[in-house]
Amino acid sequence: MSDRPSPLADPHIAFDVSEGRRDIVVLGSTGSIGTQAIDLVLRNPDRFRVTALAASGGRVGLLAEQAHRLKVAAVAVAREEVLPELREALTALYGSEPLPELLAGPDAATQLAASPCHTVLNGITGSIGLAPTLAALEAGRTLALANKESLIVGGPLVKALAKPGQIIPVDSEHAALFQALAAGTRADVRKLVVTASGGPFRGRTREQLAHVTREDALAHPTWAMGPVITVNSATLVNKGLEVIEAHLLYDIPFDRIEVVVHPQSYVHSMVEFTDGSTLAQATPPDMGGPIAIGIGWPERVPDAAPAFDWSKASTWEFFPLDTEAFPSVGLARHVGELGGTAPAVFNAANEECVEAFLAGRLPFNGIMDTVTAVVAEHGVPGTGTSLTVPDVLEAETWARARARELAVKATAEARA
Repeated sequence: MSDRPSPLADPHIAFDVSEGRRDIVVLGSTGSIGTQAIDLVLRNPDRFRVTALAASGGRVGLLAEQAHRLKVAAVAVAREEVLPELREALTALYGSEPLPELLAGPDAATQLAASPCHTVLNGITGSIGLAPTLAALEAGRTLALANKESLIVGGPLVKALAKPGQIIPVDSEHAALFQALAAGTRADVRKLVVTASGGPFRGRTREQLAHVTREDALAHPTWAMGPVITVNSATLVNKGLEVIEAHLLYDIPFDRIEVVVHPQSYVHSMVEFTDGSTLAQATPPDMGGPIAIGIGWPERVPDAAPAFDWSKASTWEFFPLDTEAFPSVGLARHVGELGGTAPAVFNAANEECVEAFLAGRLPFNGIMDTVTAVVAEHGVPGTGTSLTVPDVLEAETWARARARELAVKATAEARA
């Protein structure tokens, strides 16, 4: 806001809105955020044009169809081994037309993030999104950030590169805060209130969570998301990550960022001001609105998301967070306050534990038990504000290896 020091995301920043369409690079194009963003672009061809796509390579047919329909200049896949399959799929669609430029390998998305465009939408899942985030910022692109992990693990690195207003958050919670914060200055803000649906296990005790299954965890009551994000919603790790992200984006201390459970997922977050007013941003659960804010701000995209039918009765509920059954938010605050490589360790250990849970190698409660143990072993990070990319990578490598070791041990003990 107007009196805050060098904000990353600020609804008061004046943007240069160029005439004509905005060129967009979509990273993670075959995932949930990417496919919805492409749908929004196709419905608004006068506003947006996608110039390049990047994906992991798990859905080659869809990636080729996206590239052909959007007529992009470049396509990137992280998995080099699928490049021949991608080229074959594109050739079948393009016929005698020239194919887009093809890039492959772990750095391919990073290369596209620095390519000429107006906005880079980073919809990659996981901390592998850090390098593309840094590349987009360094190249001076507006960054529509759905990859919260890159900000979590590389907070100081991201903040050092980002110019005021260069990052527009795409998470529904942070897009809500971004819009609500436009109502005042930083000095007017008493606290940020981040809402959580509570996931599929709202109201259950830790004991009741001991034997929940993969299918139980993936049955989210209000949102349709990828498996990793859905499990993070079930453990509320996603809410812990969002607390750290809110602290980094808006320079609000952790003790002034609150989490409340809102099962309907209508209110995406709120800002409480010093005069007692609370501003809430609300829509039915749908990512169209946050994506439109990310790639279209400061303009709004008509009909980007459904609106409420106010002629029908509805009930909106809010509950305090059960910190005993869901300790992830408190642990996230702890690692956020530690800083340095602690958030990277938290995030990497969680990613490994979620993978183990989805594969049936770790019980649900074992996710947070293992992450907590890894964070405790990591101790107090010494890197502080001198954090570097090698620091992050080294910490993540250690955390992943240690999480795997502890997960195997926990599974063996449970079966003994």
